[in-house]
Amino acid sequence: MSKLEDILQSEVAAEISAIASEAEAKVQSILSQAAQQAEALKASKERQLEAEHAAALRRAESAAELLVNQARIAAKGRVVDQVKAEALRALQDLAAQPGFADTLQKLAEEALAELGQAEAVVVNPAHTALLADWARARGLELRADEAIRDGVRLVARGGRSYVQNALTERLERAWDALSAKAARAIWG
Repeated sequence: MSKLEDILQSEVAAEISAIASEAEAKVQSILSQAAQQAEALKASKERQLEAEHAAALRRAESAAELLVNQARIAAKGRVVDQVKAEALRALQDLAAQPGFADTLQKLAEEALAELGQAEAVVVNPAHTALLADWARARGLELRADEAIRDGVRLVARGGRSYVQNALTERLERAWDALSAKAARAIWG
C-alpha cells in the first residue's frame, strides 16, 4: 500500500501544486490588471487636471487682458478728458486776449446770417465794449448776460427765437469728432 499511497500522495501533491500555480497565475493576472487600471486611471486624472489647469490659466489670462484693456481705455478716456479741459480753458483764455473783438464780431456775423432779422445782440458784460460799434452799425440793441461767456446770442425780432454762437458750445458740438482725432493723434 505504500506504493499506492505514495502514488496518490504524489498525484495529490502535483494537483495541489498545479492548483497553487494556477491560483498564483490568476493572482498575478489580477494584480497586473489592477496595476494597469490604476495606472490608466492615474494618467486619465493627470490629463484631466492638466486640462483643467490649462483652462483655468487661459481664463486667468483672459481676465487679466480684460482688466489691462479696461485700464487702458480708462486712461485714454482721462487723457482725452484732459485734452478737452485744456481746450475749454484755452477758449476761455482767448476771451481775455486783445484780438477777441474780431472773433466776437465773426461769431455775431455768423449768428446774424443764420437768424436773418435780429433785434438785439447779447454778450457777456465784460464784452459789451467789444461789440458796441458792431451792434450800433446794424441797428441792434446791445444787451449783457453773465451766462454768455465766450460768444454771442442774437435775438430775433419779437424775441421769440434766438441763435447762440459761442466758442465753448462749438467745441461741445464738435467734440465727438474732435476727440476721435485727438485720440488718433495721441495713440496713432
